[in-house]
Amino acid sequence: MHRLYPLVLLLLFVCGAAAREQAILARVTVYWHSPGSKEQIAASGPLLHDGHCAVDPKKIPYGSKIVLPDDQLIAVDTGPAVVQRTAALRSGRTPAQRKAIVVDRYFESRREAQFWAASHPHFMTVRVDSPERAGANLSEAD
Repeated sequence: MHRLYPLVLLLLFVCGAAAREQAILARVTVYWHSPGSKEQIAASGPLLHDGHCAVDPKKIPYGSKIVLPDDQLIAVDTGPAVVQRTAALRSGRTPAQRKAIVVDRYFESRREAQFWAASHPHFMTVRVDSPERAGANLSEAD
């Protein structure tokens, strides 16, 4: 019986690491700064800028790093369409796509947002690094 303790500890460690980093199917949408409006403030407090995105904070904590196939975003904002997964439910063709999370990527301009959306697939597998892991990755890069 005592021989199982190291195995149980190892499994707990692996499960904990997996909970902090996960690959998941996402419907990636775009939004942008409205001309003539004041600077937009994210739900979590900072001013929005390129590289930020909106997520459901119950599923992806603010501060998490969202790794796309060709870029990285930081989760700082939310919105009702993201939480309700409206884009995934409306455009998903398969059950997996309809169950996908929604990541709404912020752009400084409508033109940039529309260009990116037209040149990328609507659904993609993204990697989500929790805030603790994202912070660790940033400090490892220093």
